[in-house]
Amino acid sequence: MAKKNKVRSRKTKKDLKKKSAPPVGLITMGVGIILIGLAAAFLMMNKDSVESGPEEYSSVPMEVDFLAPELSLTNLSGEKENLEDYHGQVVLVNLWATWCPPCKAELPVLQEFYEDHVEEGFVIIGIDSQEKPETVEKYLATINLTYPIWIDENGDGAKAFSSYTLPTSFVIDREGTVRLAWTGQISKYMLEEHVTPVIEQ
Repeated sequence: MAKKNKVRSRKTKKDLKKKSAPPVGLITMGVGIILIGLAAAFLMMNKDSVESGPEEYSSVPMEVDFLAPELSLTNLSGEKENLEDYHGQVVLVNLWATWCPPCKAELPVLQEFYEDHVEEGFVIIGIDSQEKPETVEKYLATINLTYPIWIDENGDGAKAFSSYTLPTSFVIDREGTVRLAWTGQISKYMLEEHVTPVIEQ
């Protein structure tokens, strides 16, 4: 009987590991995602965007399905925060850095989208990758960002999401499942097209 329970326990553990692990090759597909985004941008050159003008270049989110990793980092106030504390909200995790031009270019777009949906139980967590708090604070003083920023000096966020390209973003639904992922700069149109439906669920 004990042997049977041991086998069942092992199987459950294996199944859980399979469910919680990020898809194999997710981030190595970054270049492919960017190319898809470029193609999509050309296809939409004659299509009006949500608010104005033709759609600009953008990465295209792809659907994924894995459990959000456990992650604990420090915010700009020096306080520890955990990703699991946001369970019940839709969370967009954005890995970025001040030295990364496409990262900086998409920050105003993320801020605008955040302002549009914050009242719907949506939050963006910007995780600065491997920089000192002073560097991040100095840059943030030049722009307007009101969503949470976490400091990740050791690259723990990148390891947790198996992501080593910037910028990279992941959308976690209210149940704690990562539903969307993309590598590269994103547009407001793509956020509304792909992230808004997750928020509305």
